[in-house]
Amino acid sequence: MKKTPVPRTPRTLLALAAALLSTAALADINVGVTVSATGPAASLGIPEKNTIALMPKTIGGEKVNYIVLDDASDTTTAVANTRKLLTEHKVDIVIGSTTTPNSLAMIDAVAEAQTPMISMAASARIVEPQDAKKRWVFKTPQNDIQMSLAIAEHMAAAGVRTVGFIGFADAYGEGWFQEFTKAVELKKLRVVASERYARTDTSVTGQILKLMSAQPDAILIAGSGTPAVLPQRTLKERGYAGKLYQTHGVANADFLRVGGKDVEGTFLPAGPVLVAEQLPASHPVRKSALAYVAAYEAAHGKGSVSTFGGHAWDAGLLMSAAAPVALKKAKPGTPEFRAALRDAIEQVRELPGAHGIFSLSAADHLGLDQRARVMVRIDKGTWKYAP
Repeated sequence: MKKTPVPRTPRTLLALAAALLSTAALADINVGVTVSATGPAASLGIPEKNTIALMPKTIGGEKVNYIVLDDASDTTTAVANTRKLLTEHKVDIVIGSTTTPNSLAMIDAVAEAQTPMISMAASARIVEPQDAKKRWVFKTPQNDIQMSLAIAEHMAAAGVRTVGFIGFADAYGEGWFQEFTKAVELKKLRVVASERYARTDTSVTGQILKLMSAQPDAILIAGSGTPAVLPQRTLKERGYAGKLYQTHGVANADFLRVGGKDVEGTFLPAGPVLVAEQLPASHPVRKSALAYVAAYEAAHGKGSVSTFGGHAWDAGLLMSAAAPVALKKAKPGTPEFRAALRDAIEQVRELPGAHGIFSLSAADHLGLDQRARVMVRIDKGTWKYAP
């Protein structure tokens, strides 16, 4: 008996088109991003957001979609963004957030969803110690201990013996204090005073007076972005004459602009990308760092690059290196692909990035060594390589 063909009505055609689109979307790699593009950490988050726009639109022959949300430097919003990306957008990977407190708060959500996350925040606590939850989490900024050792070594070589410390009253400041105290002990230095302040504070006079009363040879300010200017400005106003150090959390143009003459002469450790053009030709990161500088400045102008955008760039490089491996095992949009992507990121070896050479493992979800740091001095409103 001959079958009567089913007529292709507008409704059936729409249903067919929707089914085809759904099948096509399944092959897309969906990347969820939450950054602090506004709020106290905006000077960090904006270059990260700008860098996301420079990331590849296809990987391994598959289209890549980026869903970018602003968490306004707020921990609760960062978690809400993460859950939205996971549940509504069904992302295959999360990149973010900008700050340590936000990134730490996001871990539960990505672990529950068994979706890999690459943080752009610095604290080692984001990936250490490795456990059932943190096995899904990676990060690109250098660990605080790497940068702490660089500062302690520089202080010791400069004749510093006693040190004062003032840092954010949150996970960033506490992480830095823990690691820095280890580093100064190794170099036979002594912390004689320690203070804290909030990212949103407008005065730190009380804390600075306590620091100065201890008469330290040098003071380390463990802040990030433009809020790190406040303690240094207050120290200058009060006539502190010792050496001043900042962390790699201030390595952007906004810090120089807001700090002005008050931050002249400051020393800090930074990723090689900050002074890429000044590095010797033999430096192992010079070529890969200059590649990011060229890409960013082509879009945003000469001198616009920052180390924070570099952390986002490196997250993109890790994802781009791992995705083709994961695609051999599963299709995007599936639990199998997310698991394969996590495994592939963990197996990345000797990948040159903006900040260093990445070699990850099950025990190391950062994968950077001492090739990822240089010492820098602020001189006449610019960054100068200080070997």
